[in-house]
Amino acid sequence: MAKIYDLKKRIYAYVLDVIKFLKELPKDYISQTIGKQLLRSATSIGANITEGQSASSKKEFVNFYNYSLKSANETKFWLELLRDSSGINSPARLTSILNETDELSKIIASSIITLKRNQNF
Repeated sequence: MAKIYDLKKRIYAYVLDVIKFLKELPKDYISQTIGKQLLRSATSIGANITEGQSASSKKEFVNFYNYSLKSANETKFWLELLRDSSGINSPARLTSILNETDELSKIIASSIITLKRNQNF
């Protein structure tokens, strides 16, 4: 996955990558059920960042980033569960998505810390 430095664009590209990955999952009940949870949590990362960028206050902005971070952590859980429980056709792709999820989590967490420090939350 190419590095994109605009966070919103980077997350959008990430979610598209997750969607492509989900299309390749085995069609069994467990993989598909976990895949639905993964889709919800991964798309929530971007949705909350987008909401945060149009927030009406700094406090609301931080809250949306917190929701996004929680969704990223949930996404990591679903990805790891898929990795450890399913016959994934492309483990390298899963590893790449997991790595990007981790990087995005760190960026979002760092943003929250900086915002809180600058706003005396």
